[in-house]
Amino acid sequence: MNQKSVCLLALLFLSTLFSGSLRAEDGYKLWLQYDQVQDATKLQAYRQTVNELVVQGSSPTLTAVQKELQMGLQGLLGKPVPASKQANQQNILVAGTPASSALIKALNLDAKLKTVGDEGYLLLTANQNGKKQTVIAANTDIGVLYGSFHFLRLLQTHQDISNLSVASAPKIKHRVLNHWDNLDRTVERGYAGFSLWDWHRLPGYIDQRYIDYARANASIGINGTVLTNVNANALVLTEDYLKKVAALADAFRPYGLKVYLTARFSAPIEIGGLKTADPLDPQVQAWWNKKSDEIYSHIPDFGGFLVKANSEGQPGPQNYGRNHADGANMLADAVAGKGGIVMWRAFVYSEDEPDDRAKQAYNEFKPLDGKFRDNVLVQVKNGAIDFQPREPFHPLFGAMPKTPLMMEFQITQEYLGQGTTLAYLSPMYKETLEADTYAEGKGSTVAKVVDGTLHNYQQTGIAGVANIGNDRNWTGHLFGQSNWYAFGRLAWNHALSSEEIAEEWVKMTFTNDNKFVAPVKDMMLTSHEAVVNYMTPLGLHHIMGWSHHYGPGPWIKDKHRADWTSVYYHKADEKGIGFDRTKSGSNAVSQYFPPVAKTYGNIKKVPEKYLLWFHHVPWDYKVNSGRTLWNELAYRYSAGVDSVRQMQKTWDSLQGKVDEERFQHVKQLLAVQEQEAEWWRDACLLYFQTFSKRPIPADLEKPAHTLDYYMSLDPKFVPGI
Repeated sequence: MNQKSVCLLALLFLSTLFSGSLRAEDGYKLWLQYDQVQDATKLQAYRQTVNELVVQGSSPTLTAVQKELQMGLQGLLGKPVPASKQANQQNILVAGTPASSALIKALNLDAKLKTVGDEGYLLLTANQNGKKQTVIAANTDIGVLYGSFHFLRLLQTHQDISNLSVASAPKIKHRVLNHWDNLDRTVERGYAGFSLWDWHRLPGYIDQRYIDYARANASIGINGTVLTNVNANALVLTEDYLKKVAALADAFRPYGLKVYLTARFSAPIEIGGLKTADPLDPQVQAWWNKKSDEIYSHIPDFGGFLVKANSEGQPGPQNYGRNHADGANMLADAVAGKGGIVMWRAFVYSEDEPDDRAKQAYNEFKPLDGKFRDNVLVQVKNGAIDFQPREPFHPLFGAMPKTPLMMEFQITQEYLGQGTTLAYLSPMYKETLEADTYAEGKGSTVAKVVDGTLHNYQQTGIAGVANIGNDRNWTGHLFGQSNWYAFGRLAWNHALSSEEIAEEWVKMTFTNDNKFVAPVKDMMLTSHEAVVNYMTPLGLHHIMGWSHHYGPGPWIKDKHRADWTSVYYHKADEKGIGFDRTKSGSNAVSQYFPPVAKTYGNIKKVPEKYLLWFHHVPWDYKVNSGRTLWNELAYRYSAGVDSVRQMQKTWDSLQGKVDEERFQHVKQLLAVQEQEAEWWRDACLLYFQTFSKRPIPADLEKPAHTLDYYMSLDPKFVPGI
């Protein structure tokens, strides 16, 4: 064979390799893959339904609609779909509003459109002038964009589109990502590289990644982004930075994504030259009013401020003898006339050590109910401590009927294994949202508090602390994408199940092949419980490594604040383990409404998953399985490790059903996760055994090293601190 023939064969081989169905994929496209539909029957049906695309109107958002639909349809259908401003063919896809599209207006959809509001949409099958149409209709251009992404999702997940009748509208008004990004591009608690925002090259250079970020958020209905860390830097409020922020806002605007900024409470001193930041001082109020005018001159649709005040050393109104309402209202007044809001975080530390940190937010905020301006939302974490692997719902939910409470979830996995762990978090989010507060009787779920239906809030919101960085796959761990996706889907409609969200994401990200979808979905749905088991079973919490929060550290003690240690929370001694929050202890249960307090406060009735959160339990106490508490802890820790090993077996069995690059990415990280699970199990059991004085059950694996070895580990390489 001559050299020319060898080269030709090599080229043919490479062509086959890279054009095959299992082509290389690094995760950049997220769930917006738009690969050709492989089911021949579905593909034929879709091609027959969509012969032509008609998007009438020329706004930046409608231009984005047409671009997204053309790109998506060409990929999914395997051929270009011609676009026109008029309906020339049978079986057209038409998208628009009654104001932008004569075709939509002629359908007389006003009554139906009235039910979906400003951001909702209709997906309908209609006939007009003898021509069958698939219709994406909304009251606003952004509603059309949201509907377009929904339509493409139907194709991506192989749904029937022959007779559509869908009406969808968001249940929550403000659906926001909180980026903990610093101006030097480091990301606090970030495990996916550096910040997306390249402040040095802004405003002159708009990276394509900014557009793709906005597209991804629009595809799941997220409509706001807080660009900067809650541990705020006042410099972002200066003129130079506001020009850069404005450039991002311009890039995001066609996709319905508003920008917000964190406001450092001491900014009037640090960049304004004032001697005080007292919220009741007229000069301070005037400074914030002027600063607000300046911001809106650059960003006319600026969303408002997110504020962390009087917590973890951040300045706030309490520095001047004022309360949280005083501080929030001053900022709210500065943005109210321009449509802005203030999201005031309820995550607080008082200067004095509390008897129970779980009680602090309730104690500080409950007395202020009804004292906040109408455009203030109090942003409350899902639990009362700090984004632990599992927490009971925060007692503030339901306790402030006159004040909109905004949910804060953490998407980045600060306490859930960080960048090396597969943990699908929708079940954790749903556990909180579906919890019953009993604020207005049975059925008063946290979700009904957050979406405003329980207390008739006019402002509603939900925030997710972002897990996004500049890694090619956006989230570090490929499966971290599923948590960004799940947050957005639940923010739009919290009634969706974890199962259907997982199935959507797997099909859109990988394949519709059920031999792949079913096992991966099952793996995802059990992953959060696995992590809880090998980290903090039975209601244990806050026993991670010091400062970086990586790995186990139940022995952490003797720090400058007791409530920053592990021993403060688990309270292990020779009698038992757990934090007594009943009447005989801190009485934190009294912050819940009576039916909940009675359940949580009764050791026989409390859900076992919260047992050690609310009770100090003897080592020989018999739990539901019939085992002693000590043995149950040992089996739970071991079950967590076993679950990770089962995840490995499941993933290994799928080789060949997914491209090799993503297969190896997940395979290697699951191996790391197994090592970390064993580390957590062995370190925690050896440490707690020093109190229980009981053996690890004979049928369980024994620790690989001594307790001294585990206590000596102090990783220096942890990102995101």
